[in-house]
Amino acid sequence: MKTNNIIVILLFVLAMSCDSKAVYDEYKSVSTAWNKEDVVSFKINPPDSIKPYNLFVNLRNTNAYKFSNLYLIVEMKFPHGKAITDTLQYAMTKPNGEWLGEGLSSVKENKLWYKEGVIFKEKGEYKVNIQHAMRQNGNVNGVVNLEGITDVGFRIEKTE
Repeated sequence: MKTNNIIVILLFVLAMSCDSKAVYDEYKSVSTAWNKEDVVSFKINPPDSIKPYNLFVNLRNTNAYKFSNLYLIVEMKFPHGKAITDTLQYAMTKPNGEWLGEGLSSVKENKLWYKEGVIFKEKGEYKVNIQHAMRQNGNVNGVVNLEGITDVGFRIEKTE
């Protein structure tokens, strides 16, 4: 086996082992602009009904994103019909305008806290719906097409 192939395999194994906390991690692309009516949904079958997990909303944004913050409406539907809806606000930039997300290219990845120490007590499929709730100052109706968000994701991590 060539040395280059061995190095590539080792880097892949190392990258995979660095993310050992992830139980669920999925992204969905949004169109060129995320319409306020478009709901991004994730269907989740939790692996355990005893252990606590941390939940995150993940986003990828480009320089086309024109705001320093982000408002989201996140709804979690439980298998037996209960639903919890949260309106969340996240900072997207530092005070100087520099992006908070990680990434070397023009696309920044943001890992945003949603819930901490969640125990999925009900067996069955959960559904998480994510929708943006952005509006410009003075505009009651909100932003119809939010530019600069390329992908929306949901992540579940072990707390240990």
